[in-house]
Amino acid sequence: MRKTLLATAASMVLLSGSVFAADLKFAPGADAKFNWKSYEDFKAAHADLKGQTLTIFGPWRGEDEALFQSVLAYFADATGVNVRYSSSENYEQQIVIDTQAGSPPNIAILPQPGLLADLAAKGFLVPLGDDTAKWVEENYGAGKSWVDLGSYKGKDGNKAYFAFPFKADVKSLVWYVPENFEEAGYKVPESMEDLLKLTDQIVADGGTPWCIGLGSGGATGWPATDWVEDLMLRTQPLDVYQKWTTNEVKFTDPAVVAAINEFGKFAKNEKYVSGGVAAVASTDFRDSPKGLFDIPPKCYLHHQASFIPSFFPEGTKVGTDADFFYMPTYASKPELGKPVLGAGTLVTVTKEAPAAKAFVEFLKTPIAHEVWMAQSSFLTPYKGVNVDTYANEQMKRQGEILTTATTFGFDGSDLMPGKIGAGAFWTGMIDFVGGKSADQVAADIQKAWDGLK
Repeated sequence: MRKTLLATAASMVLLSGSVFAADLKFAPGADAKFNWKSYEDFKAAHADLKGQTLTIFGPWRGEDEALFQSVLAYFADATGVNVRYSSSENYEQQIVIDTQAGSPPNIAILPQPGLLADLAAKGFLVPLGDDTAKWVEENYGAGKSWVDLGSYKGKDGNKAYFAFPFKADVKSLVWYVPENFEEAGYKVPESMEDLLKLTDQIVADGGTPWCIGLGSGGATGWPATDWVEDLMLRTQPLDVYQKWTTNEVKFTDPAVVAAINEFGKFAKNEKYVSGGVAAVASTDFRDSPKGLFDIPPKCYLHHQASFIPSFFPEGTKVGTDADFFYMPTYASKPELGKPVLGAGTLVTVTKEAPAAKAFVEFLKTPIAHEVWMAQSSFLTPYKGVNVDTYANEQMKRQGEILTTATTFGFDGSDLMPGKIGAGAFWTGMIDFVGGKSADQVAADIQKAWDGLK
């Protein structure tokens, strides 16, 4: 997730800690909301692992690491395995170094399918098997999309399933202030056509519909790529979207140009955007939603991923002071179902061991998800969990967006080569809102892609 986890270069400090069957966050059997049967069944089936060691390398540090450790405690308790987790500020580089040096962890968890595909092609990942792929397809919302996301060519050139999804993020959200809607008599739109009508209605009523900010320092432009990706998923089948991220469908393809122009309907209309079109590129994405909370509102709508409440005014209560709705689909395109744009982490086996195989099986238990769900910052597309274990109603609703999705599109710019997805695509969107046509911008981005060695 390059766009939302942008960080400055830092030293290669590894953090690690052992997890034992010590303190379990929730006592097994104590709260009926949790699926304890799945846990007890898993425990009974893996008693022969006691005393083994499992090494896991992942992206989580700080608070997220503590939350992940709380999940690992249940695996350790069930199996008697000594689990050692480590991370690094430069985890993408570190896993490449470790695998090439022949000293990989048993399990590597990464939010970058492109990097995992590279590791698989070099023979550094162990296939998870067709049975696991079938399980994901049957038990996850948009299951086939997740299987496709975790399937890569191995060293032998044959495609296999390598990466199990665990912890997802939702980007297909539009944020608003319920009180503003209530006062103006607006309703949450159920289709993209209704969203466009609402946009025009707000203008007719003397208001400004949207706050859009693309500023992000050296990463300026990335919020626009989320817009275009969401609109691609709502105007094209998933396979077209996927081929676009690999350059099989070119940026200059009419489908892509149309999606960029669709974004332009919102971002390049003076009446639609707070501060006018000139403010779109210069407004920092962290500041852009603040207009929702002004009196009177400077805007009524804001498209952004699930993390954006972190930048709402202090004390804002999501669900009361601010809320969200799923970015709707076009009623004229029912065949595209309910697509969701998002991201997520993928679990892979980088060094075989009985405990590594058991850990993948553990992730198939509802409890492996529910423990983190019940705390914070965790969403899952696993349909077998009890959504009532989510820490709050907002997380529950976002989780339901994932479980009811018909297709899942992983953040497209994160799947593209870095010089495109985190380069030419970003700058192209700034050029677009600055006055260049969609055709010109698409041609510029494609030229950059064609120029890659």
